[in-house]
Amino acid sequence: MEKVVALIVTYNRKNLLSECIDALRNQTRRPDSILVINNGSTDETEQWLTKQKDVEFISQNNIGSAGGFSTGITHAFKQGFTWVWCMDDDGYPKNDALENILKYDNGDLKLLNCAVLDKENKNSFVWATKNYKTIKDVNEKCIEGVGHPFNGTLLHRKIIERVGVPSAKFFLWGDETEYLHRIVKKNKIPVFTITDSIHYHPSTRFSIKQEWDYATNWKMYFYVRNRYAVLKAKLDFKPFAVVHYACFLVAFAAVILVFQKTGKVKKLQAMLQPSLHAFKNNYDATPASVLKELAILRSQKLVTFSLSKSLQKLFTRSVNKYPTVINQNSSAA
Repeated sequence: MEKVVALIVTYNRKNLLSECIDALRNQTRRPDSILVINNGSTDETEQWLTKQKDVEFISQNNIGSAGGFSTGITHAFKQGFTWVWCMDDDGYPKNDALENILKYDNGDLKLLNCAVLDKENKNSFVWATKNYKTIKDVNEKCIEGVGHPFNGTLLHRKIIERVGVPSAKFFLWGDETEYLHRIVKKNKIPVFTITDSIHYHPSTRFSIKQEWDYATNWKMYFYVRNRYAVLKAKLDFKPFAVVHYACFLVAFAAVILVFQKTGKVKKLQAMLQPSLHAFKNNYDATPASVLKELAILRSQKLVTFSLSKSLQKLFTRSVNKYPTVINQNSSAA
C-alpha cells in the first residue's frame, strides 16, 4: 500500500506550525504520518512537539530550509514512504488538498504541486502561475510546467531515487528552485500544478527594488550566492550559466543604483563576497558569519571618488607650489 508522509520544516513559529498540523489532521485523506524537522527553534516548539502523539519530529541545528528539507526527505525515503508531501510551517493545505492531488497520479513519473494561494484572501496566487492572477480565472485542472516547491509539493520516491534530495549547502533562498530545475531540466521529469488542490501561504513576494539594510539583511548574501547554482541546474551548458550569472550581477547592481535610496555603495560592496563565493563553489557561510562580515563592512570608512573635489585639490596644490607664476598670470589676464 502506498503511504504518504507530510513533511514540515519549522523554525521558531510554533503557532503557525500548530495551524499547519491541524490542517493536516483534518484532511479528507489524512497523511499516513506527519514529520516535522525542527531547525533549532529557540521558542517552545520542541516542548510542544513532544506532546503531539501523532507527530514524529527530528530536532537539529538550524541549517536553513535547505538543510531541513534535505534531512526530512532523506528520512522519509529511508522509512519507505511512497510520497513525501512537503511544506513550510507558515502555510497550510485546504482540507481536501491531499485527496485531490493524489487523483492525478496515473503511474507516470511527474512532480505534482498544489496551487499556492494567499492565505489572507484565499483567492489570489502568491506567485506567477501561468497567466492567471486568481483561482477564479483558472480554466484548467492541471497546469503543466508550473510548480512552487516547497508549498504542497508531492514527491514520489522514484523522483528521489533518480534526482536525490535538496542540497543542504544552500541554506535558504534558491534551494527549492535549484531542486526544481534538477528534477525538471536535468532529469526531464514534468511538473504540474493541480488547481483543485489548494495550499495557502502568506503573500510574501520578494523584490530587490524594496529598500533593504545591507548591514542586517544576511539573507541577501544567500540570494546572490545561490543564484549561480540555480542557473547551473537550469542551463545545460556551464558557460551559459556564467554569462547569465554575470548578467544577473550587472542587473542587480543597476537595481541598487536606481531604486535603492540609502547605502548604495555599501550594498554594491556587500554583493562582492557572495558572488566570489559562488564562482569558487564556497558554501561554508552561515548567517552568523555573514552578519560578522557585514558588521566589518559597516565599520569601514566609505571611500568615494569625486572628480570636482579631486580637481579642486589639484588646483590648490598648484597654487601652493607655484604661487608667483599663478599670480603673475592672473595679473596679466
